[in-house]
Amino acid sequence: MSGQTLPGSYDVDSRFIAAHHLPAVLIDLARLRHIDTHHLLWGCELFYEDIVTGRALISPQQFLRLIDNARRLLSAPDISFLFGQRLWPGHYGPGSLLLEQSDNMQQAVERLGEYRALLSPLLTPVIHLDDRYLHLYWRDSCGAGDLGTFLLEASMTAVVAFARRQQNERLPWRFQFAYPEPAYVEQYWVHLGDTLTFDRPSTVMSVPREYLLCSWPAAGSTGAMVARQSCSEQLRAWGWQVSFLDRLHEHLSQHIRHPLSLERVAAAFDTSPASLKRRLSKHGTSFQEQLDQTRRDLALYLYQIKGYSNGEVADSLGFSDTTNFRRSFKRWTGRVPSDLGGLLCG
Repeated sequence: MSGQTLPGSYDVDSRFIAAHHLPAVLIDLARLRHIDTHHLLWGCELFYEDIVTGRALISPQQFLRLIDNARRLLSAPDISFLFGQRLWPGHYGPGSLLLEQSDNMQQAVERLGEYRALLSPLLTPVIHLDDRYLHLYWRDSCGAGDLGTFLLEASMTAVVAFARRQQNERLPWRFQFAYPEPAYVEQYWVHLGDTLTFDRPSTVMSVPREYLLCSWPAAGSTGAMVARQSCSEQLRAWGWQVSFLDRLHEHLSQHIRHPLSLERVAAAFDTSPASLKRRLSKHGTSFQEQLDQTRRDLALYLYQIKGYSNGEVADSLGFSDTTNFRRSFKRWTGRVPSDLGGLLCG
């Protein structure tokens, strides 16, 4: 495996993604549109002949390069959505079997999160439940940069299409996006539905809780138990199931009320500040950016899911001065807390 990893996590250059699984979906989609595989794989350190052996492993970095090439060569607004439609359950061995043979929607998204290194290595699904809704967020796992929107469109479409196939109905998903309405919004209507709002503080898809426990066709299968065991064995063999950025986010979240600095976190990760800084740079980010994102995510969760007040959110994030907190919140989100409204408000 190329690239060093911190214990319990994978890096952007860790080679573990089976090239004939998730990446092959995008390759086949490009081939259907007559894109030459040599051009598609340019800069990926990979040849098509390697993929068809069924033994080639690539890193998130290589996968991101493949996505960037496909986006540029295809130059079509629907490619991310078509990619998403084909993602799950797919033909990816035990991971796909486990997802397909879930008992219900809630179990499926929980398994997607638990086995995300197998099924969603570039974006981390984050699940929150309130009294009425399941809310599904997506967090960058490996430093996707300007490919983030493509990955969001694909991942959201994948969940919508998969749930519709398994439940044999189109679920009433609602979506909000932390970016302006794109010029190709009709693709969102076709693949996600028309309950959409843009320019919101966060990107999230939500569905009423009553749809979560409807029984799916393969519920309680013996095959699912065997697949789960196989997936768990794979994660044990790797020695991790989350990315470096996931692990950092978890650490920052757990210690958010305490003074956090590059030096303190480096010590907690048993590495030097310089090494941690280099590792963050390799993922296209910085310590301050990750700290701000963690604070923003927690603040939005406490406001929108838990219904906390300004003072309660500020205290939970370790701010002793509410005015300073509001100023920081505006820097993170471009809004003041009073602008938020409810999570499902337009």
